[in-house]
Amino acid sequence: MIATLRGILAHKQSGLVVIDVQGVGYEVLVSGRTCDRLPAAGEEIFLHIQTNVREDAITLYGFADQEEKELFLLLNTVSGIGPKLALAILSGMGARELCRAINGKDMARLTALSGVGKKTAQRLCMELGEKVVALAAPVSGPVAAGPAEAHTAEGAAMEDAASALINLGYPQAMAWQALRSVQQRDPEAAAAMEVAELIREALRALA
Repeated sequence: MIATLRGILAHKQSGLVVIDVQGVGYEVLVSGRTCDRLPAAGEEIFLHIQTNVREDAITLYGFADQEEKELFLLLNTVSGIGPKLALAILSGMGARELCRAINGKDMARLTALSGVGKKTAQRLCMELGEKVVALAAPVSGPVAAGPAEAHTAEGAAMEDAASALINLGYPQAMAWQALRSVQQRDPEAAAAMEVAELIREALRALA
């Protein structure tokens, strides 16, 4: 069972990456958030891996940190949620933000996620409410080692900025698209921005 992969990022596209590990290319499905956190092709990366084995296929799912992997596994225990929908959910909302929404039974935030209707949101709250309490708590320090690591403070600022934009009335997908455009324009500057600065730059992108 493959639990982690460290190698060279050979290819990256929406929802999928190929990692070259000593000449062997591993195709790995990832969330949009993990994909955004990865460097350019040719750089070394490290991913936590969940290996799904079926009679007709072996599928690898990759995560930038252990927290996202654990939440992916929890999401898959909910009735009606498979790996594809779990990745879509994780693409639309950060792990800790999602845990807070589930624990707080925030139906408006949950139903704004792609593929999540009212019944699915209710099942998330009912089946995972108590299980996500520990994951919802803030953590300190980097969550993943290696060149692909992302700092918790940066992720929290992005999540808070996204929440503020959504509260201002912007659709969730639009809010994250604007924030990612800010991040892609100047990753180092975006990493140093506080929440207010991120919101201001995102609003300029939305104008």
